[in-house]
Amino acid sequence: MKIMCLNGWGGKLHDVMLPYLAAIAPDILCLQEVIHSPSSGKKWLTYRDGDHVLSQRANLFRDVASALPEHVAIFCPAAQGVLWDGNVSIPSQWGLATFVHRSFPIIGQVQGFVHKDYSPDGFGDHPRSRSAHGVRVWDYDADRALSVTHMHGLRDLAGKMDTPERADQAHRLRDLSGQLAELGDLTLICGDFNVEPDSETLSILADAGMVELVTNYGFGGTRNSHYKKPGRFADYMLINNQDAVRSFDVVYDTEVSDHCPIILDV
Repeated sequence: MKIMCLNGWGGKLHDVMLPYLAAIAPDILCLQEVIHSPSSGKKWLTYRDGDHVLSQRANLFRDVASALPEHVAIFCPAAQGVLWDGNVSIPSQWGLATFVHRSFPIIGQVQGFVHKDYSPDGFGDHPRSRSAHGVRVWDYDADRALSVTHMHGLRDLAGKMDTPERADQAHRLRDLSGQLAELGDLTLICGDFNVEPDSETLSILADAGMVELVTNYGFGGTRNSHYKKPGRFADYMLINNQDAVRSFDVVYDTEVSDHCPIILDV
């Protein structure tokens, strides 16, 4: 079974990301930074936050679902704000999504917030609402259940240092995974955590029996040439049984976002 984790960067590199996802077709795709603008037929809209202006794929959730037609697609919004079509504001939801190949029965799900709650009337002040989603599936080839929970961690304008909010976020993520997984499950936790490898977040998850794979396999970061700021780590994947790992990779040679895809085969 192949599991991929990726921050989609709002679909900014959608023209290369969609063919890449279709070609790899992971059994489970955990995708963060997903845009869903159900009332708009536009292909592109603009995000504005002061001097921070980004082009966003207006319906990235729909785009990825179309690229993976054999997958069950689940969108989990964290907030609804506005994107812009010129001077016209368009209601748009922002969050994360999970895609599961139809050959794997979904036998459990968990969805919740690791910071704040759903923001219905705007994206809000930083640090903004953050959600998490998990699926429990049955893997017939391995004759076991697999539980995968992912989140998009807090973006703090001051940096990636430990904060009480990030510690609380890690505890909530751990607890959501614990609600989903049953005894004997192969359990994964992943996402764009927005923290450094020596963070309290990863220590909290390690204390829960999870092994972090990015640094354990010697990768030097999860960012690529599109990311111009210092600090190369953001994304992580953890597992409760490292013996189940067949292969693990952080993909640098195909740039589909400013984050690298993380791919695990178990």
